[in-house]
Amino acid sequence: MAIIITDECINCGACEPECPNTAIYEGADDWRYKDGTSLKGTVILPDGTEVDADDAQTPISDEIYYIVPGKCTECKGFHDEPQCAAVCPVDCCVPDDNHVEDEETLLNRQAFLHGE
Repeated sequence: MAIIITDECINCGACEPECPNTAIYEGADDWRYKDGTSLKGTVILPDGTEVDADDAQTPISDEIYYIVPGKCTECKGFHDEPQCAAVCPVDCCVPDDNHVEDEETLLNRQAFLHGE
């Protein structure tokens, strides 16, 4: 499953630089599929959706840091545990029950995002 940042977030930003997929953004910031990945131009996402990796996407939160589920791999393929959760001083980076995924799916996403 992906990780979500709860509303207990204190906006410290400790999590953002730790994400190997650049899936974490400051509240109200637009995000892009190309950020921190090898994606560029028109791409077909694993769910079949066609997007332009360069296009700005709508922020998921306007108030606190947020994690884009379609870019989160729980750090699979990079680390033994989600780095956002490891560095969060208030333990607000938790599993997202709305995006439950198995390890194979997360590793496939990591390969998709980074062209491996």
